[in-house]
Amino acid sequence: MPDFLCQVSNTRQVYYLWRPLLKDAKDDHVLELAVEARCTSIVTYNKRDFEGAEQFGLVIETPLEFLKRLELL
Repeated sequence: MPDFLCQVSNTRQVYYLWRPLLKDAKDDHVLELAVEARCTSIVTYNKRDFEGAEQFGLVIETPLEFLKRLELL
């Protein structure tokens, strides 16, 4: 599986750093990548760690919320 993910991935170069912005500094790179990749949401079990990410137009949601929004559950 990891080989497949590497083959189909779309790499991004991140040129900006807002660190530290989030409560958990280990999550800042996830936010930077989501903004660079123009994602619409970040799916995580730790929503509290991403407080402040909404200012970039991102929806922070749990896996269950994500699946419900996609009407898969």
